[in-house]
Amino acid sequence: MRNILKIMNLTFASAMILMLVSGCSTKNNQTMNITKESFGQLNDSTPVSLYTLTNDKGITMKVTNYGGIITSLIVPDKNGNPGDIVLGYDSLSGYLTETPYFGAIIGRYGNRIAKGKFTIDGNEFHLPINDGPNHLHGGIQGFDKVPWDATEFKTDSTVGLIFHRLSKDMEQGYPGNLDVTVTYTLNNKNELRFDYLATTDKPTPVNLTQHSYFNLAGEGDVKDHELLIKSSKYTVVDSLLIPTGELRDVKNTPFDFTTAKPIGKDLMATGGKPIGYDHNFVLDTKGIDEVAVKVTEPKSGRVMEVFTNEPGVQFYSGNFLNGTIKGKGGKVYNQYGGFCLETQHFPDSPNQPAFPNTILRPGEKYQTTTIYRFSK
Repeated sequence: MRNILKIMNLTFASAMILMLVSGCSTKNNQTMNITKESFGQLNDSTPVSLYTLTNDKGITMKVTNYGGIITSLIVPDKNGNPGDIVLGYDSLSGYLTETPYFGAIIGRYGNRIAKGKFTIDGNEFHLPINDGPNHLHGGIQGFDKVPWDATEFKTDSTVGLIFHRLSKDMEQGYPGNLDVTVTYTLNNKNELRFDYLATTDKPTPVNLTQHSYFNLAGEGDVKDHELLIKSSKYTVVDSLLIPTGELRDVKNTPFDFTTAKPIGKDLMATGGKPIGYDHNFVLDTKGIDEVAVKVTEPKSGRVMEVFTNEPGVQFYSGNFLNGTIKGKGGKVYNQYGGFCLETQHFPDSPNQPAFPNTILRPGEKYQTTTIYRFSK
């Protein structure tokens, strides 16, 4: 079921990605563009860059090679007025503090691993504890908190960035040297595509995702956004958001988004502390040709559709935002000020044998794709 591929270096990985996303087109395009500028430096003086990607439909995206973070995403509303629809900061310094993963690549393992431990082939591994008694989003210094090598590309129909890094054996407690390539591609269909590739020299859990917080209105909370998720089951979690192993039918629960409804409609019935959605939905879709999730913001008319070949999506309603974070332009991010749609394998899968496998082994290739499509 998995093809054997060893990504030997960035050049080879870049070629494979370009074949996948653009058919290896090398024609110049006069309407799409990508530029690069300084975004400051890390505490060890490592320089950080900020890239601006534009298409000819009015979308402008800014991305930094620190954590692969999407710092800004300008999308026109139904009247053609541009608006920034993602949460974040104006400068690098904001991202260097303890932040809620605004806009970043998440890895090695997106979501939670119970008690920060798992066993592979009889060997137990221990990870940093950074979410109560559990491990979250790759640890204290996950993929969101490191610089990535970045390569720009431009074809007749796309602009994009190829991010690459080698996560060394036992980084944040994970076994194996993991060679990772993540490609961001913007096209003139107003699609933002994420392609993930990885290989390893030792068995290791892998579950990569993207953690942008969206607010399609560009302000206020997201409770009036109308959400559709093609999912008939969700993973039940305990009080610490660790799956119990049960996949429960969404019918007659607050987790039923099989028909579009406002995010806020059943929000208070979800329970939890703080109250809100932070749950994995088991997708009924079977690949990137089907819409898995659709979000509509009635006032702006902006629509966001999600396509993925992942088996799940974590819908998070910004429950932990509490008004203490000041983002772009001094804007205060209050509770429910943004939502995340983290396409993924299920939380705590290394400790849940009934869940889809997340252990990557030598000679295998990890490959997933997610597409966000914007319209009005």
